[in-house]
Amino acid sequence: MLIIPAIDLEGGRSRVVSWPGASAGVGVPTDRPERIAARFVEQGARIVHLVDFDGARAGVPRNLEAIGSVAASVAVPLQVAGGLENADAIRLAFAAGATRVVLGLAVVEDPALLRACLEVAGDWLAVGLDPRPERLAAFPWRRATVPTIESLVGELVDAGVRRLVLGHGGGSPDLGLLARLVASYDAEVLVAGGPADPATISRIRDAGVAGLILGESLLSGSIDFPAALEAAA
Repeated sequence: MLIIPAIDLEGGRSRVVSWPGASAGVGVPTDRPERIAARFVEQGARIVHLVDFDGARAGVPRNLEAIGSVAASVAVPLQVAGGLENADAIRLAFAAGATRVVLGLAVVEDPALLRACLEVAGDWLAVGLDPRPERLAAFPWRRATVPTIESLVGELVDAGVRRLVLGHGGGSPDLGLLARLVASYDAEVLVAGGPADPATISRIRDAGVAGLILGESLLSGSIDFPAALEAAA
């Protein structure tokens, strides 16, 4: 299972200052996303996840220059989320240096939009979902009943989506659900966030998940990146 470092971009900088050696007083803190990404790649990261935090609020990409700086600094794929709500926004992200993109849940309710985005991104497109029942119930669906996470995944896979990012708001993922999704659908399943201790990472790995996206826990040093890699191996 991949451990994928995540960097939230705000105003061209990382929202969280990266200082993994803070507890020991070693290393140098930085909020420069290209430096943070390069540090993780040097330690073995095979992909970096970037969240355009400003773009997510605005509904359009806002940190393309920062994405470009990261792309120029590392030779691994960049997965970008935030502000990517149509095909043109995806084109802008790719032009800046993204190699993968993550769309929000709203795209499920617009099949024509999803098709247009797939035409641009193909297999490099992912859709982010929050599988918690209360979060699904809170979404303003345009259908008669609230869908289950399984039915949503089925819809997306049937439409051609081959990658899913499941977020849990910092909570523990449902390992049984993850295992069922991995076994039942022809799609790569990634988990975003959640507890980041070695034992939990190993359990998520055992569910068959392809990658675990970790942000603040890695940036702050609450879990050491090499230790996370070892737990995921």
